[in-house]
Amino acid sequence: MTLKLTPYDTADFLENEEMIQSFLEDALSNNDPAYLAHALGVVARARGMTKVAKDANLSRESLYKALSPDGNPALNTILRVLTALGMRLSVAPLKQKSAVDKRKRGLRTAATTRTMCAKTTPPAKPRRTTSTRAKA
Repeated sequence: MTLKLTPYDTADFLENEEMIQSFLEDALSNNDPAYLAHALGVVARARGMTKVAKDANLSRESLYKALSPDGNPALNTILRVLTALGMRLSVAPLKQKSAVDKRKRGLRTAATTRTMCAKTTPPAKPRRTTSTRAKA
């Protein structure tokens, strides 16, 4: 018995706005411009490349080229595509760990390092002024 395989296409499974938003947020969180361009291409195919190109005021061919694996879309193109998809790019601070969390993981802040060094640093030994070499 032979097994029939069909190619997997993520665009077939992006059915609503929440799924698209989650997919694009994941692409942005990877900090990989090529992956973001790929994800925008997947979403554009899910929505209809011709419609997205028209809404972004781009030709369909230039949109395919910009979002292809070899493409390198300009920020302007990315913003236009996101707007056509009804999305926008936003900025948020990275999650920062509190000092307590850092200490739990063995990381130290500058203040705790200074305090620990002051408590654990042994006093300096006096330097010898005479030579330890044997005299010939």
